Amino acid sequence: MMFGFGDEQNPYTESVDLLEDLVIEYITETTHKAMETGRTGRVQVEDMVFLVRKDTRKFARVNDLLTMNEELKKAPTRPPLPIICSRKLAFPPKFKIPRQVWVSNMDTVEEEKLGLIDLHPEVFAERPRLDIIHENVRWQQLYRHVSYAHTKMSYEVRGGGRKPRPQKGSGRSRHGSIRSPIWVGGGVVHGPRSPKPYFYMLGFNARLNGLRSTLSAKLAQDDLHIVESLDIPTDDPKYLEALVEERGWGPSVLFVDDHDIMPLNITAASDAYGHYNLMPVYGLNVFSMLKHTTLVMTLSAVERLEERILFHLNRNDAAEATAKYKLSSV
Repeated sequence: MMFGFGDEQNPYTESVDLLEDLVIEYITETTHKAMETGRTGRVQVEDMVFLVRKDTRKFARVNDLLTMNEELKKAPTRPPLPIICSRKLAFPPKFKIPRQVWVSNMDTVEEEKLGLIDLHPEVFAERPRLDIIHENVRWQQLYRHVSYAHTKMSYEVRGGGRKPRPQKGSGRSRHGSIRSPIWVGGGVVHGPRSPKPYFYMLGFNARLNGLRSTLSAKLAQDDLHIVESLDIPTDDPKYLEALVEERGWGPSVLFVDDHDIMPLNITAASDAYGHYNLMPVYGLNVFSMLKHTTLVMTLSAVERLEERILFHLNRNDAAEATAKYKLSSV
């Protein structure tokens, strides 16, 4: 029999019922015995001993139940979890309904729903622009790329100091050096010169809308999950792997927190796997979100991200503030 479930909210119910039955049986038997022997007054000790020996199993059952009840009382009980139905959003949306997402835990392998959170539709419910996402990915792939392909010009090629043959008399073409670009082994005209960087600065609005489109696509595909915090009870990598496997987060997960100093346990646990990565919210980018199957963000990271994106979407000095990010300035 289990206590604390269904209609039996009081774990002492069965124990009290057994004790009540024993008391009634005891009073009945002692009364009959007193009437037969003609004794009155207080119940004798030998009567109690006789009854206890007779009902040893019942008393043992009562003792076990009382012990179980004491253990249940001492066991820590988790307080009722708050259900976050709504929160005050900066720049409330006018034409779109906020998206609601479950907030789950990380301290157990099995997922536990802690509440609901409203996500701003201008950040997490935009229509994904695949062209803007592609621009961001291409930019992130190229801005750190440097080409080291190098060819020598005619003045850099070794040799070729003297004239290969006389100007006249041989009937052949005229040449002044064997390192001329028209000779095999000579210099190269307009060839690649190293190092050549491919860095360029993508427009500010393109980067901002790239974040919005990618976050909206992740949420629409059910690949965005919100957790209360990244605290896990152990630094064992197998715990993190079991948690990801239990919740179906896929082969690669990106954990995003508000600060760059992550909890110690998840830092040590994810260090053993190359496909579980940690990132602060200020470093979140389109390429990293697309590289990982699942995006897991803390509640504080979501609030910080919404705050910054909504600020730039609604600022009055956007033209002056983003002037240095124009492509013509690079």
